[in-house]
Amino acid sequence: MVKTIYWKDNKVVMLDQSRLPLEVSYIECSNYECVADAISRLLIRGAPAIGIAASMGIAIGGLGISASDTEEFRKKIKPVMYHLLSTRPTAVNIKWAVDRFTKFIEANMDKPVSTLKDMLVQESINVLNEDIEINRAIGQWGAQFINDGDTVLTHCNAGSLATGGYGTATSPMLIAKEQGKKFRVFADETRPVLQGARLTAWELMQAGIDVTLITDNSAGALMKKGMIDLAIVGTDRTTRNGDVANKIGTYSVAVLCKEHNIPFYVAAPLSSIDFNMSSGDQIPIEERAAEEVTTIWGHRVAPEGVKVINMAFDVTPAKYVSAIITQKGAFRPSDLHKIQDEKSDLSSIRIGNK
Repeated sequence: MVKTIYWKDNKVVMLDQSRLPLEVSYIECSNYECVADAISRLLIRGAPAIGIAASMGIAIGGLGISASDTEEFRKKIKPVMYHLLSTRPTAVNIKWAVDRFTKFIEANMDKPVSTLKDMLVQESINVLNEDIEINRAIGQWGAQFINDGDTVLTHCNAGSLATGGYGTATSPMLIAKEQGKKFRVFADETRPVLQGARLTAWELMQAGIDVTLITDNSAGALMKKGMIDLAIVGTDRTTRNGDVANKIGTYSVAVLCKEHNIPFYVAAPLSSIDFNMSSGDQIPIEERAAEEVTTIWGHRVAPEGVKVINMAFDVTPAKYVSAIITQKGAFRPSDLHKIQDEKSDLSSIRIGNK
């Protein structure tokens, strides 16, 4: 499995996903500005992966701070966090990382600055290792929905490239393969940046999974022909009521699934669930540069000066979601809020078995 991101010699090393599948190359960041730039330019992307990158960005930003005491250090690291927060507004994982590290610093204010810096580095590595375990757990809960002979539709890239390892939406596929199930995957190309064509198709082929690339606008026709049995996608932010923000085009897939009575599953680590946000109407939707739509690999495909709307994400209402698969189990969107309640008996609201 190709590593997406790791820490080495006080540098954040990230796979440059903008060059895939033609070239496998890595970038090394020795400061947080470099990490933020990589997130902003989609050199690293996927909600869990950018949460890891933000964590390591905070850690490497901390290494560059000169402070006489921890109070001064805490003040100086805040601009680092704000800068990372500004890169991708829709994905909640960056905020999750900032909140986690803010609390971590506050809990260790009694430590010397040098010790606190080292602890931040280790905590960022912990985030990476935890993510790998979380994704595998998602796969174990989600594999039950894939049966022998199924064809699974996925949109965008929520694979190992979008995480620390295993992926979210692809993890059930990888675990199902380990279980000996025979199935195939249809991967939407995912315009305009082609994450499905460039990334999902590539990594599923690397994993030995039978994958077929399809155009975004052919999913409905394939459903009508009875060629798709279920859909599994990832999420950049899921709200308390089960509304799901994911790559633009996900909403269309969900509506088509509903029309054709096809289950639509969302793989969501708890770090991608914003329990403080009541519905998807509140999610800020990132808009990206027109050039992503008017050009492909630097070649213009649209008239010069044409107006462009380039929303990076859309929101799928909870009513279209069959289940949300987390590391704690698969749940109906209406039960999602109960995960927060420590008194909830999760076994009574889980869908299926691990």
